Amino acid sequence: MAESESVVRAQPGTEVGALRAVEQEKGVLRTETLLVLALSLGASALSALISFIGSVTKPGGLKDQAATLNASHAPGRPWLDLAWQLFGIASALVPVLLVAHLLNREGAPGLRVLGFDRSRPWWDLGRGTLVAAGIGSAGLAFYLVARASGANLTVVPEALPDVWWKFPVLILSAVQNAVVEEVIVLGYLLRRLGQLGWTPMGALLASSLLRGSYHLYQGIGGFIGNAVMGVVFVLLYRRWGRVGPLVAAHALLDVVAFVGYAVLAGRVDWLPTR
Repeated sequence: MAESESVVRAQPGTEVGALRAVEQEKGVLRTETLLVLALSLGASALSALISFIGSVTKPGGLKDQAATLNASHAPGRPWLDLAWQLFGIASALVPVLLVAHLLNREGAPGLRVLGFDRSRPWWDLGRGTLVAAGIGSAGLAFYLVARASGANLTVVPEALPDVWWKFPVLILSAVQNAVVEEVIVLGYLLRRLGQLGWTPMGALLASSLLRGSYHLYQGIGGFIGNAVMGVVFVLLYRRWGRVGPLVAAHALLDVVAFVGYAVLAGRVDWLPTR
């Protein structure tokens, strides 16, 4: 009789069965989240850590070393270089498509559930512009101070050849960075951590520290500055319920950094160059 009662309690319709189903679902979500991060920004964080260790153990100070963000992949061969640049941008977006697919399978309306769609383009762009203006000036000042103190490498936003596709590729690279980071580390990760039972503060810290960690290749300043930006972005995302404005803000920040460096490097004294 005891055996039959235990079987009954474990059936899907019972309380025990329901608890097991919830735990199984959480296990699936946990594995899914780890795999998405391993294919994207989690792997970038590990790569950044290895790069940082190499920089701090190399003779000389951090500010005497350079971290190049957009470099040539085929010097002297512009068409091949362009092919590699476009391939890199397109392949980096694959994890975003994977996230959209997983959200669809969950029953959610894809990336729209994260607020990444074309329903409010001017609203997103307007708020994104304001955020970029506020963070951009503070971020540049923090970078200059961090580099001068020896806590940061010299960041070289671009080192592409002077060819016709240089600026279009820099803009595409900026947009790609923004979409990947904000969709995955902001919208998707916060959604999954909430479903896994994390507290709002725990999820905020996880998202912000992850954002800082994959910028660690720039130095301690890059880690701290981006972690702080991550906190701001999480708070704004929770207030607005959309990643759209944050994608716009991030894209504008990177466009100004990439294009601005290409235009100003070597022409102004205050901008550090390699």
